Amino acid sequence: MNNLKIKAKSKNGLVKAKVQIKHEMMTYNVAKRKGVNANFITYVVAKVGERTVFELSSSQFLSQNPILKFKFLAKKGEILTITWRDLSGDGSSESIKIK
Repeated sequence: MNNLKIKAKSKNGLVKAKVQIKHEMMTYNVAKRKGVNANFITYVVAKVGERTVFELSSSQFLSQNPILKFKFLAKKGEILTITWRDLSGDGSSESIKIK
């Protein structure tokens, strides 16, 4: 299952990235009403090679299927890797070539 949609375009060395993570983002309040455990994205990191270009530690405030936008310096053809984890320890990682 593909949990990530990533777009990254470079113009004059400045990359604009847009990432959507498909996740239901079950908050504590909703989980309590449904009788299940809360589960939401807690960590997202974006790297170009070994260089971290975006990092996010979050809680239940993100919406369902959140979209993250950020900018950083990189060249066309470099590889952008997005990795995320949720409260249950699940997550995934995906890489794309910057256009």
